[in-house]
Amino acid sequence: MIAVRVQAEPFDLAAEATALTAGRTDIGALVTFTGLVRDHGLSLEHYPGMTERQLCAVADEACARWPVLAGTVVHRYGDLGPGDPIVFVAVAAAHRAAAFEAASFLMDWLKTRAPFWKRAGDEWVAANASDDEAAARWGGLPGDREPG
Repeated sequence: MIAVRVQAEPFDLAAEATALTAGRTDIGALVTFTGLVRDHGLSLEHYPGMTERQLCAVADEACARWPVLAGTVVHRYGDLGPGDPIVFVAVAAAHRAAAFEAASFLMDWLKTRAPFWKRAGDEWVAANASDDEAAARWGGLPGDREPG
């Protein structure tokens, strides 16, 4: 199970990782990723409910593909300054390969599927083709398949 949160408030990286593994002796690997806002500030908007559903669908797919024991995805919205943490992904598994692969999958798909709209100053930030290419290596998500 991967817990998903979308929030405006900052998060504590160490506290998130500690909470995920507390009291667990079955976890042999914990992989974390933290995305930070670069040189310019960003303002992120989203549709509550829709955003969480999409993030949960990606998290569920990661759990279907790899033996994930636990996980956390936190994505922020609102006005963020340079250096602010914007996204946190943590995946716990019995072995490192599953944890690394699932975390990589989550980030690749969050970059292309998370319904956030980013603005830097007065400019909307366009999607990045390299993000689409990275996500394509995993194949589609179940909802991507055409019927029949």
